[in-house]
Amino acid sequence: MSDENETSNPDEQAMADEWAAALDEQEASGGSDVDDVWAEAMAEQGVDPDADPVNLDELHDESVPQAVSDNPDLEVILDIPVSLSMEVGETEIAIRNLLQLSQGSVIELDRMAGEPLDVKVNGTLIAHGEVVVVNDRFGIRLTDVVSPTERIRKLR
Repeated sequence: MSDENETSNPDEQAMADEWAAALDEQEASGGSDVDDVWAEAMAEQGVDPDADPVNLDELHDESVPQAVSDNPDLEVILDIPVSLSMEVGETEIAIRNLLQLSQGSVIELDRMAGEPLDVKVNGTLIAHGEVVVVNDRFGIRLTDVVSPTERIRKLR
């Protein structure tokens, strides 16, 4: 348990190294159009997009119980698999229109191009993110994470 950040499988380590190299390469090349849009949005809200990353340990919320360090009973649930999904958008259509869909049909969603995706765990929103492509595989870069307090509030 002392090496939580290391992967146990050599294939997983190789994949992690590829992702890290690709992300470094993307940053070195100046990022993407999505990065530019994100930087503009951050600037509009008065946030410096080039600011140093925040140390998450400094953001400890005293009102939220500490999962592992303070309560060893929670150690039991840490290996339980959960369903992680990314939601591009949604829409409602009549069954008549649903039955008429075929290959090449286009369905309009409730989101604008460039808006962040919803990241959900077992159907509960936990973050927003943007799509990235690394070595011909899709991934998601988290841009905003819902606070633990807010996540707990939504569960009730």
